[in-house]
Amino acid sequence: MVLLAIVLGDSKGLEEILEGFLELGIQGATVLQAEGMGEFLSEEVPIFAGLRSLFPGRDGRHRLILSVTERTKAQEAVAIVERTVGPLDGRGAGIAFTLPVESLWGLAREL
Repeated sequence: MVLLAIVLGDSKGLEEILEGFLELGIQGATVLQAEGMGEFLSEEVPIFAGLRSLFPGRDGRHRLILSVTERTKAQEAVAIVERTVGPLDGRGAGIAFTLPVESLWGLAREL
């Protein structure tokens, strides 16, 4: 089991991504609104306000998707994300990573 974390630089395509997760058999994910460091600094720290245009994905529509799933499903989920929004290695597109899950409580054992 892994924790799959995906940060989308833009929320466009989110519905399609989550539908793809369901088709893949990922039945649960948490979606949070997120703000990048550049966005925060340029809005909250006046000295950085002039740097706002340097940070990609600055529309305030970042999303963080978290899901505990099997490693193979996580890899397929990232493929769904990239088919929907394009390669994650593009500037401001987003990132994805997994972390091992050693213990798990409160989640149906359908995984």
